[in-house]
Formats: sequence, C-alpha cells, structure tokens
Amino acid sequence: MNTNLEIKASCSDLPLFRRRVLAIATEHLGTDYQTDTYFRTNRGRFKLRESRLSGAYLIPYLRPDTNEPKISSYHKIMVDDPRGVKELFTEILGRHLVVKKRREIFMYENVRIHLDEVDGLGTFVELEAVFEKGPGQLEKQQEKMRWLMQQLKIDPGNLIRTSYETLILEKTGNR
Repeated sequence: MNTNLEIKASCSDLPLFRRRVLAIATEHLGTDYQTDTYFRTNRGRFKLRESRLSGAYLIPYLRPDTNEPKISSYHKIMVDDPRGVKELFTEILGRHLVVKKRREIFMYENVRIHLDEVDGLGTFVELEAVFEKGPGQLEKQQEKMRWLMQQLKIDPGNLIRTSYETLILEKTGNR
C-alpha cells in the first residue's frame, strides 16, 4: 500500500493562502476539477476519482478521523472505463455520495498542497506528504508537516478531522 501523512483545514481566505503557498512551493501542478464518487463500505473509504488532469482511478483507503496529521494507507487503481466501473460498483456496493471540487495543486518537495473549493462545503487546504515507510521516515514527515503548517499559518483550530464525504453527510444530516 502507498502511505501519506495528511491534514485538512478550513480556509476562509483562499487568495491570501495562495500567496503564502506561492512563496514556498517548489512546483505548481495546475488546477484540477475532480468528481469523487464514494461507495458504501464496512471499513475504510472507497471512491472513484474522475480527474481532468490525471484521468480516472479507484482509491480504496484507510485513515483515522483525527485533527492531528494522520496516516493514510491507500491504493490508486487506474480505470479506463469510469462510467462502467461506477455503474458496477454502485450495483455491487451502493453509491454513498458524490463530492465535486476545484483543486489547485502545488508541491513542496514531496508534499502535495491542495487549495480546494468543494461544492456545498466551502474552501479548504490539504497537505499530503507521500513517503516510503522506513526507519525515521514518519518522524521526518511529521516535522515537515509541522514546519509547513507554521509557514502557511494554518491555525490548528481549523483542522478538520474527517473527509469531505463525512463533512457533507454531517451538513445534510444524512450521517
């Protein structure tokens, strides 16, 4: 499985945050429009992501819900026929809900910085440090995440403990 360390935070001033990101980003990967279709699961999360920049892929993942930087274990499985796959998994598992977002993507070394505008929810920032498991790697990524949070002035009080999927469910009362 792939591993990343991630945080998500609400962001009330995306233009200000974008300026902070531009001051430290090592690369700008562009703006993506993504549709995530979540399927029902007994454990973890499972979605089909349809991305204008990178195509379609299934992403099953495990991640705890906590305000702290959290480890996510996941796979990305490329999909050639997203419509057919969506129909099949909807039939097998049931569709849970759909999340649509505009995502601006930056890099700082191995950390993906996402500036997200999520339909029906608002604006957010995500930091995702992708890394190989090994001695000292988690601690190194945790330190990098703390440094980035300081540089970008991410208020720990704005950290979000869960996924956009759960936030939408909570907002609509369909939890």
